[in-house]
Amino acid sequence: MKSVNLIFVLVITSLIAFTGCNQPKPVKTIQNLKDGIIGETTAGKKYEAFAQKAREEGFDTIAKLFDAASKAESIHAANHKKVLDELGETMEDFTPEFEVKTTAENLQAAITGESYEVSTMYPQFLADAKAEKVEKAEKSFTWAFDTEKKHNDFYTAALAALNTGSERNLPVGYAVCPTCGNTYDIAGVDAKCAFCQTDKEKFITFN
Repeated sequence: MKSVNLIFVLVITSLIAFTGCNQPKPVKTIQNLKDGIIGETTAGKKYEAFAQKAREEGFDTIAKLFDAASKAESIHAANHKKVLDELGETMEDFTPEFEVKTTAENLQAAITGESYEVSTMYPQFLADAKAEKVEKAEKSFTWAFDTEKKHNDFYTAALAALNTGSERNLPVGYAVCPTCGNTYDIAGVDAKCAFCQTDKEKFITFN
């Protein structure tokens, strides 16, 4: 009887191993992670350059927003890269490409980019990750998606302030969660990140 039970266990174990080895590769999610890395890395570098331009034009509060957003985007890119690595995939080399114009134009470009990510890109990435059952990708995409919505609001407010000459009403600084990239007006920081529960003492500040 023991030998029969042993054979049964071995057969079940073999079937599980065989099934696991033949799980379909999450092709869409892998490509989405790569596209996300390119997009977030490019945004990080672009916002860094936008911050420098804002300072040159005397818009320090807007420069701080770009600084904070740049850091958040780099965190998103790193999170996507970590998931890609865990899937055993390699990210190809690429060179970020973008234009730097006036601060007003740069803010509009940022709004356009964030609006696309919020309305189209990340909703599709999330749907694919959910369908392919890649939970870690779904988490990384969710963190980025939720943060980009906040960035879009910050940029919209900044452009409106710039157009009306009321930049003094903008936040004096920002805080960024190092785990998920969540970005706060420094005057209203939660005790723990609303997205990932990281303690506020660990936040990166720009003020």
